[in-house]
Amino acid sequence: MLTLLTFGEKTARPPLLIVHGLFGSGRNWSVIARRLADSRQVIAVDMRNHGDSFWSDRHGYPDMAEDLAQVIRTLDAPADVIGHSMGGKAAMTLALQEPDLLHRLLVADIAPVTYGHTQARFIEAMRSVDLGTVEKRSDASEQLARTVEDKTLQAFFTQSLDVKERRWKLNLDALDAEMPKVLGFPEMTGKFDKPTLFLSGSDSDYVLPEHRSTIRNLFPKARFAKVTGAGHWLHAEKPREFEASARAFFDS
Repeated sequence: MLTLLTFGEKTARPPLLIVHGLFGSGRNWSVIARRLADSRQVIAVDMRNHGDSFWSDRHGYPDMAEDLAQVIRTLDAPADVIGHSMGGKAAMTLALQEPDLLHRLLVADIAPVTYGHTQARFIEAMRSVDLGTVEKRSDASEQLARTVEDKTLQAFFTQSLDVKERRWKLNLDALDAEMPKVLGFPEMTGKFDKPTLFLSGSDSDYVLPEHRSTIRNLFPKARFAKVTGAGHWLHAEKPREFEASARAFFDS
């Protein structure tokens, strides 16, 4: 099963499952998870091929959805779920395949559509790091800076670096090979007829007006909101605002 980080104690409220995006990990969500755990149990997972979870050649959304289903079945289902980016697509797939496992769903800055951009250049940037010369994360950041100008992204990627073992805690080969599946979204026939919030960054272009008809066809009770001044990594850029939006949605 996926590696879990658990915060707080079980309460009468549904447990909250947090699902990170591509190149992330459950640890990236620790601050928000810990704060949201003041009234319920919160579980942040490492997705397959990420963090301390298992590696696999398969990285499609039905596979990832089944991983999440296994986690929820060990909890007091149904669970509330937050999914960001790739994790949002995995959570949406789960909601459409097994709606009884979910209570409410918050999808962070992603839509159930195929995207034209690719993340392959970041995989190549990580592959280009000479891990044999890395003594600390800043050494890797210096090498990443040759091809990745954004210091925030440099810091984000190096969170998945095991400096002691001099290895990435990401299955870069599998993620590269399966990137078309990550960018896409499977054909789904089901509907998730429970409360769903699509929360986006106001400066992001991942969830566009033209996506809303597709979203509402699959998620009839979808609502839409934006975090002002945030981009795609809205939970990292505006953590307090993200937390407040999540609380308002799950508490309503």
